[in-house]
Amino acid sequence: MEKRSRPMAALCSGTALMNAAMAAASATATLVAADRLGAAWGGVPNTIGIVGTGIGALALTRLVRASRRRAFVLGYAAAAAGACLAALAVANGDVVGLCLGMLLLGLGNAGAQLSRYAAADLHPAGRRGFAIGLVVWCAAAGAVGGPLLLDPTGAAAAGAGLPPFTGPFLLAVLTCVLAAAAATGGPGGRAGAQGSPPPLRRLARTPAARSALAVMVTAQVVMVAVMTAAPLDMHMHGDGLGAVGMTLAAHTLGMFALSPVTGRMADRFGARPVILAGLATLALSTALAAVASGSQGRVAALFLLGYGWNLCFVGGSARLARDLPEPERPHVEGAVDAAVWMVAAAASLLSTAVLSAGGYAVLAWASCAGAVAVALGQARRRAPEAVSAPAPVEPEVGRR
Repeated sequence: MEKRSRPMAALCSGTALMNAAMAAASATATLVAADRLGAAWGGVPNTIGIVGTGIGALALTRLVRASRRRAFVLGYAAAAAGACLAALAVANGDVVGLCLGMLLLGLGNAGAQLSRYAAADLHPAGRRGFAIGLVVWCAAAGAVGGPLLLDPTGAAAAGAGLPPFTGPFLLAVLTCVLAAAAATGGPGGRAGAQGSPPPLRRLARTPAARSALAVMVTAQVVMVAVMTAAPLDMHMHGDGLGAVGMTLAAHTLGMFALSPVTGRMADRFGARPVILAGLATLALSTALAAVASGSQGRVAALFLLGYGWNLCFVGGSARLARDLPEPERPHVEGAVDAAVWMVAAAASLLSTAVLSAGGYAVLAWASCAGAVAVALGQARRRAPEAVSAPAPVEPEVGRR
């Protein structure tokens, strides 16, 4: 237990700090781009940041495979450089520089996302779901805390004679540097097999990889599409900032708060029931979002949307961490994360277009249909757990 505590603390700290940087930077980048280019282009820097996360997922698993510690330090250092570049760009009114900074921030975000797999590898098979859930839960501290510091950091920047929007990016520089420092205490074991990775076509034929990819991509697309359009639809129907804020807070709570519980469920019952529960929850939440007329119904729908995503994300990650052969695992994990984030970037751009063309109900019902279709496909698959039961839980050192 003691041997795992320090690297687990490093992984959780790095994830929380990087999520704080990304949350603060993403919110500010949207405002800067909207002011400079118009509201229709406000999401471009964030989309580029998501693309950077997809690129980073491949780069950190393929180019720096010798040591996870080195990979995470490199990713967080690149993010610190990106935050610095973005701060300079904002000070000079340079949107192109801002986008390049967000791209580099995305590389660090990829490290934070891949930390869940490093945590899983520190534990025996019967505890990997909980380890993944714990790291995802720690990300909530940054995802919630980062936006809360927007106003204080903006005021501090203005007091120093800088544009207020540079403040959150300067905060991101600090948190990324701290994340890189924390990562030096992370796991230093090998991140995968030496030599060239096996072809992705062969890895994609692995049942666990196909299943996790389908589930995690579906969950990300449904969550991003419905969540991105929700504030705009509420604003168009006269809801104030208080109602919008309450809805997004409920959604964030659903995404992160119950992650350790989800991980325990994956360890106890296997990944497949958790995944199916997640897809069912996504279908229920999107159906509720399509018919909800008041703010209370929207709050409930967005909370369920967040938790459905959590069940799919943690369950799919647990399936990869437990059911893949060790030499191939890091390559598949990186490729799946890259696909998830690339598709999320497209969903972010398309959601408002669908909202504009057909309305929120059309977007929600289409998302519901997608979740149901994937759920039916997963239900027909033979469960890996039926062939191989979950490994027994390793006893705690303190109990010996």
